[in-house]
Amino acid sequence: MDLYEHEARALFEEHGIPVPRAEVTDSPQEARAIARRLGGSAVVKAQAKTGGRGKAGGVRLAADPAEAERTTRRILGMDIKGHRVGRVMLAQPVDIEAEFYVAYVLDRAAGRFLAIASAVGGMDIEEVAATRPEAVVRVPVDPAEGVTSATAGAIAQAAGLPPQTVDVLVRLWEVLVREDALLVEVNPLVRTRQGQILALDGKVTLDDNARFRQARWGADSISYDDPLEAAAAAKGLTYVKLDGEVGIIGNGAGLVMSTLDVVAGCGARPANFLDIGGGASAQVMADGLSVILSDPAVKSVLVNVFGGITACDAVADGIVRALDEVRPTKPLVVRLDGNNAACGRTVLDEHAHPLVEQATTMDGAARRAAALVNTG
Repeated sequence: MDLYEHEARALFEEHGIPVPRAEVTDSPQEARAIARRLGGSAVVKAQAKTGGRGKAGGVRLAADPAEAERTTRRILGMDIKGHRVGRVMLAQPVDIEAEFYVAYVLDRAAGRFLAIASAVGGMDIEEVAATRPEAVVRVPVDPAEGVTSATAGAIAQAAGLPPQTVDVLVRLWEVLVREDALLVEVNPLVRTRQGQILALDGKVTLDDNARFRQARWGADSISYDDPLEAAAAAKGLTYVKLDGEVGIIGNGAGLVMSTLDVVAGCGARPANFLDIGGGASAQVMADGLSVILSDPAVKSVLVNVFGGITACDAVADGIVRALDEVRPTKPLVVRLDGNNAACGRTVLDEHAHPLVEQATTMDGAARRAAALVNTG
């Protein structure tokens, strides 16, 4: 589960990582009052679970309370990469002397965590990593040993960070461990002209499997930027909204990720990630298609299922049920393989829906779904 920036910021503050004063609101009138409490001027920041908020115009400096109200009014309701902004955070401006980047992320392949740090932080850290990889340091962290002051000092020295960041690196590791996080990131971590080290922005991804240990992150505390994500969550689906036109549904995270890559390789953009799981029923299949077909950006849908625990005839039954319930106007390409695949194909053939066609391979299905984006 990804946290909003203001939620990540609150965690940082709880663990002793210094942050600027800030408040959250969904009201332009309240934004004026908050700016007044912050001293007059404020940085107004869209609260959306996506990057690129600054480049999209979702982060703006307001010079006075009246401007804070006007800016909040402009940002609320804004669409940033498919995420509708429902709240803003107003933060006290700071006088920045230098910006840095620090993060811990789970390295699943290596079975450990990775510390990532750079003396060059800010909005373009991805470009820095791509064009100047030597400026971004990656240090493996043994989860059994953790990050001590000595380890943090070594990370800071390797990345060219000032000594004052060592304490932040130690405390950021505490956030990761105590909150059961898979990712904690500060970008930028800044040094002000007064010599303070402050976390100006934060990103935290929590491990859903550890939610039973984290009472505060129960189901009632979760909110969604996108109504489709909320609808999918209500149905118990693993769904992530993306910014493409080809709806994707598959069984198993690895297969779904591969399908996204193949579709992208065919020149189209995936509209979502949706994994119906290894033992999904016909109802789950129907629920998944209902969510995807409700997305106005979707122009075609690719269903890619390899039958194992999930029998392909059950998947086909779910597709037929969804077609009868939703009455789609968008074409579907279905690839079924594995357990009971022949039976599943027969079910779809007998239903003979004019918008459904079948493919025998994943590559062929992806090419056809991509082509349908343009031809309908």
